[in-house]
Amino acid sequence: MIAVYLVLLLGPALIPLPARTDFIWNNAVRFAQFAFWGVWWPFVLLSTALVGRFWCGILCPEGALSEWASERGAGRAIPAWLKWPGWPTVAFIMTTIYGQLTSVYQYPAPAVVVLGGSTLAAIAIGARYGKAKRVWCRFLCPVSGVFGLLAKIAPLHFKVDGPAWHRAQPRTGTKPPVAVNCAPLVPIKTMRGAGGCHMCGRCSGYRGAIRLAWRSPNEEIVAVGGETANGWETFLITAVLMGMATGALQWSGSALYVTLKAQIAIWCLNAGVSWPLDASLPWWMLTNYPGDRMTLVDGAALLIFIAGAGLLACVTCLPALSAGAILLGGWSRRRFHHLAQALIPVAAAGLFCGLLSLTVTQLRMDGVRIPMIDEVRSLLVGTAGFWSLYLVYSIAGRYGPSRFARLGVSAAISVPIVATCGVWALFFLG
Repeated sequence: MIAVYLVLLLGPALIPLPARTDFIWNNAVRFAQFAFWGVWWPFVLLSTALVGRFWCGILCPEGALSEWASERGAGRAIPAWLKWPGWPTVAFIMTTIYGQLTSVYQYPAPAVVVLGGSTLAAIAIGARYGKAKRVWCRFLCPVSGVFGLLAKIAPLHFKVDGPAWHRAQPRTGTKPPVAVNCAPLVPIKTMRGAGGCHMCGRCSGYRGAIRLAWRSPNEEIVAVGGETANGWETFLITAVLMGMATGALQWSGSALYVTLKAQIAIWCLNAGVSWPLDASLPWWMLTNYPGDRMTLVDGAALLIFIAGAGLLACVTCLPALSAGAILLGGWSRRRFHHLAQALIPVAAAGLFCGLLSLTVTQLRMDGVRIPMIDEVRSLLVGTAGFWSLYLVYSIAGRYGPSRFARLGVSAAISVPIVATCGVWALFFLG
């Protein structure tokens, strides 16, 4: 996987950009673009929602290189600043925005900066901190937070049997079993969810208490979510996945973005400042290629559009979640964050179906059309919306209110769910 990754990442950056007559099957740059952004990015998200973080534990080149460096590195203690839980969310936002500004989905050089820079950082962190651990993956990886959310709905996970673990405690004077090296630093003895587990299988069978098992996709969110949910997860679900990521995937086809860009241009002209309308930056800061160039006005409009999408998602989601928490017996931070977990299916479906636009667009450029793909994507997001509503109703039942109160909670939180489904349906079909 490391060899394939390096060839796909570095090879296209060393050859000329494709012409309009080049296709996925006869041009290395087009093929690499399709492999990274048309296949890998959307379908690794889908696989995480289906079988957990199997990609992270078995296939990810960055994780393997980081652990390899950690085995041979300084082995220093992990500092407190690095354990800040907000790093994955902040890193995801920064890479998402930077990728849009530099057109990372269209050109190989920005992909080298984004993916290659991340890989070098993973190796550097591994070489400095931990011993045979994946410190980068646990605390800093830009997609770790997203993968952790998607793994919560995976029907396959490693189940820890607490009583069996205690029954297998070695007797006094006997040699204890060899400890398992959990590279992503998950406390496997008390692990109840799949969000942090990388599905590497190293702990399988340990003490006869850990095994690969099926479960309901609702189990972790409904039964465990109230104990593990936190503010950063809620922010990632609402402001980022349902807001900023949505804006990042929709801006290029949005009439609102065109209107916003025109309005900024008018403001500049009214102020007697015309240079931002034509000024640009180097390609590694803002898209700048022959025949494809973003001006400072374009970049400013894009930043405002993505930030506005995040703000709009917060305005839509947070009051609804607050109302739901209050209807369950008064304001409670725990209930607020627990209810936010119910939005994971619709947020994940929107992200996956939005990323499929990269797949569909690249195939359409080469004359390959998938019948009914827009209708299927709209249906998938709508189905996920009903799933999220069911999760809201189930979570409300955990706190013991009447059926009327549970319906009230569901009605309140249906507002951001319906809004998300509507936004994606308009994008796919409008």
